[in-house]
Amino acid sequence: MVGEMHVDPLTYSDTADAARQRLLAVLAGMERATLVGKGGRNVGVEFRSAVFGFIDDVEFRFEPPGQIQVRSASRTGYYDFGVNRRRVEAIRDAFAASSQTTR
Repeated sequence: MVGEMHVDPLTYSDTADAARQRLLAVLAGMERATLVGKGGRNVGVEFRSAVFGFIDDVEFRFEPPGQIQVRSASRTGYYDFGVNRRRVEAIRDAFAASSQTTR
């Protein structure tokens, strides 16, 4: 069931390798982000909150054709005031914009 917790996948029309490089560049430019894995079809990132240091995990999985599934979750608590969703949407916007700049 698709609900308020559902996150649409990122999409791309270039190669998976090019999309991965663009995604990694977007993530590298984000504050308090630590890359924790990028093997195979997966990319994992930890984001630490500025005030209390809470950690949110964001996982990306490359799925053919042209989709990157996204999962974002807080390690502590249930309600995060929409921080995870806003972060994923910011990643989505930056990823889409990077596609326009690489053409």
